[in-house]
Amino acid sequence: MVEEENGVIVNDEGELLLHEDSITDTMTLSVEDLAVLQASKDAAEFVKELQKEITPSRVATAGLILLLLLGAVFSTWYWVIPRDSVMVETLYLQRSGHLVMSEIHNTGSREITDVEIQVSFQSLDGEVLETMGIEADSISAHSSIAGDDLEMLIVGYTVWDNYVIAVDLKYTDFRGDLQFLVVTHEVGDWAWEEFKDRN
Repeated sequence: MVEEENGVIVNDEGELLLHEDSITDTMTLSVEDLAVLQASKDAAEFVKELQKEITPSRVATAGLILLLLLGAVFSTWYWVIPRDSVMVETLYLQRSGHLVMSEIHNTGSREITDVEIQVSFQSLDGEVLETMGIEADSISAHSSIAGDDLEMLIVGYTVWDNYVIAVDLKYTDFRGDLQFLVVTHEVGDWAWEEFKDRN
């Protein structure tokens, strides 16, 4: 099959064809025009060869290799590279009073030591109504601490008022530096609230 592309007649193999009526016109083509025509033909042949080399299985394999490389990079960042990342998760519920539960997550790749946390339930005026806290020698990497010592039920105070939950955390990171996290959250507008404080 013969077709015309951009004023140039080519056959199925992409070879340049000239009609005898256009031979006189080709005499007016410059060397640059002939070079462009040859480069176009070479590019078309390269694309056809490339199409033969690219198969669906090769594309799938390349995608799988890319996913494995990205997974390796993330795993290295998550498990190997020294980093410090600590989060205190606090949950507030109104259940026959006020229920406050906290959990410490060491999401970093190294152990933290000398961990102390104190969580206070206070009035808006700053009066401490109840406190809870723990001390731990260490929390290993990618682990958490929770339990009865980090749960408190505060009864005898109306659920119609707002209150403040104050979180005070200190620990020593893997470099030996003392780290602090001090945050407050006003609660009471909702019967269920969750806070995630990161350091």
